[in-house]
Amino acid sequence: MNVNEFFKEVGASRNKLVVCADGFSMSVQAHVGAYCSPRIDNATKYTHVEVGFPSEREPLLMQWCEEMDNPTETVYGYVPVQAVTNVLAKHGGIVEGNVPRGVAPIPALTFS
Repeated sequence: MNVNEFFKEVGASRNKLVVCADGFSMSVQAHVGAYCSPRIDNATKYTHVEVGFPSEREPLLMQWCEEMDNPTETVYGYVPVQAVTNVLAKHGGIVEGNVPRGVAPIPALTFS
């Protein structure tokens, strides 16, 4: 299953794919059907989220990887929000997409 099939299967109500300034992308989800904590819809704040289908192998996420031999075509369950925030910062911040409450939505720096 590719990332587009994944989003079609879960529906449009989920967070849009996060794309970072350097082109890195990943799905970051938190809802009753995701590997997150708390495992409910619309929590005030999540402490752990589900990451899926990163565009490349990301060492900061590998300890949560479900399929180590195929890190771009799998999910990463119960990833601490600080780890996701660190990945966003490493890749230059978010240029599009969104993250669940609890993950710092680090925007990409833009220079005019």
